[in-house]
Amino acid sequence: MSHPPLPQQTVIAVVGTGAMGAGIAQVAAAAGHPVKLLDNRPGAAEKAVAGIRAQFAKLADKGKLSAEAAQAASARLIPVEQLADLADAGLVVEAIVENLAAKQKLYADLEAIVGPNCLFGTNTSSISVTAIGAALQRPERLAGLHFFNPAPLMALVEIVSGLATEPAVAATLFATAAAWGKTPVHAKSTPGFIVNRVARPYYAEALRLAQEGAADYATIDAVLREAGGFRMGPFELMDMIGHDVNFAVTNSVWRAFYHDQRFLPSLLQQELVDAGFFGKKSGRGFYDYREGAVKAAPQSEAPQTPVGKISIVGESAAAEALVDRLHHCSLSFSRVPENGGRIAEIGRAALYVTDGRSATQRAAESGVANTVLIDLALDYGKATRLAIAVAEQCDPEAANAACGLLQAAGFAVSRFADIPGLAVMRSVAMLANEAADAVNQGVCSAAAADSAMRLGVNYPQGPLAWADQVGLPSIRNVLTHLGASYGEDRYRVSPLIQRAVFAGKKIHD
Repeated sequence: MSHPPLPQQTVIAVVGTGAMGAGIAQVAAAAGHPVKLLDNRPGAAEKAVAGIRAQFAKLADKGKLSAEAAQAASARLIPVEQLADLADAGLVVEAIVENLAAKQKLYADLEAIVGPNCLFGTNTSSISVTAIGAALQRPERLAGLHFFNPAPLMALVEIVSGLATEPAVAATLFATAAAWGKTPVHAKSTPGFIVNRVARPYYAEALRLAQEGAADYATIDAVLREAGGFRMGPFELMDMIGHDVNFAVTNSVWRAFYHDQRFLPSLLQQELVDAGFFGKKSGRGFYDYREGAVKAAPQSEAPQTPVGKISIVGESAAAEALVDRLHHCSLSFSRVPENGGRIAEIGRAALYVTDGRSATQRAAESGVANTVLIDLALDYGKATRLAIAVAEQCDPEAANAACGLLQAAGFAVSRFADIPGLAVMRSVAMLANEAADAVNQGVCSAAAADSAMRLGVNYPQGPLAWADQVGLPSIRNVLTHLGASYGEDRYRVSPLIQRAVFAGKKIHD
């Protein structure tokens, strides 16, 4: 049942005026609400108000807001000095330090000050909403109102219900966030909510690839950007977030899930944190940002000649893209029917899309020694780089011919060590698996999971929609093969994916 948003005349209080608090205050004021800002640091609320007013002026200068609207929004910002000044608030949004006791005390103190109909919205990114509410006399009025940084620009808001949250409260906050121009999604209070939980494999699988020597950081990043379509590679993204922050979130989720192997932190990242190499902000992380440092470049194979007869096999997305791309070069080729999952043959080499086995294992099990695997791409027609893995049994000349074929088709080719699943395929499979588990456990809907990952962390596609596109049987095979290769529970297949495969359905059917 839908609920109307809070009326514009409702006073919104924001406690904590750092980057997140100030951003939330800006959003609420722009939406027409009177906004009171409070901070326990002397002068911080006044400074935040001045900063937000400067932002409104800048938006007016750029023509994104009329001068009148900017002036009116600025006038709605009110710095205050004590909790008692928030007595008339209809919603109190907390963006203070990520500490359970501090948040519990704030809302417990507010209960004695605000009216009975005032709602509480915590902006926590990792603390249980249920636990925060446990200290309140009326925990039903509390829900998570989790914005993403920077709040004025990021569309996503997670509306998080704790065990005691009244459904009408969550519905009102959902409608209010939508009225503020945001895209809200409902979630239950479980570790990491949606985004911070489902995003873990993007970092974890890349860290494992690097630890196993699959490729260097710059090459893995380039493949995930140029083939996977991700805006940033995992290593540059971790460097930007800061390893102290990213590693702490991973550890928090891992501990909260009772050390589930799916969320296992990485020794590589632990080393960076121990060294104080936090990323951009400290000058060093996976990359070196110090003055004079040479920017790391991805590894690409030297140009090879595509020697031998070329056949494009079957009608998969990868095969059809190869056909289109080869039409633009002088190579001639034939089309042949599907044959054991191959997408192409050149000379004695057979090319396949990875299915989660190593090329060496696949060659041994299929009896095709000259096996070359390619990685998944978001769109094989538009991708500019592909990762490949070559079976140890493969003749070097056959591997070179396969590389030459892909290069002729316009791909930069990065050869990985023969690690199961390569980079994009294993990352997408694990992201989809985690999203599926969140849906299966009632944390959110499939639509909310996809929307959250597109809007909260700018993924090129929602992981469940992506899994539907690749094919759920293929995703299940990749996960099953990864699990068999590593012998770890980490790659167990979500029951939701299993059921969908058995039913012959897609997640979004």
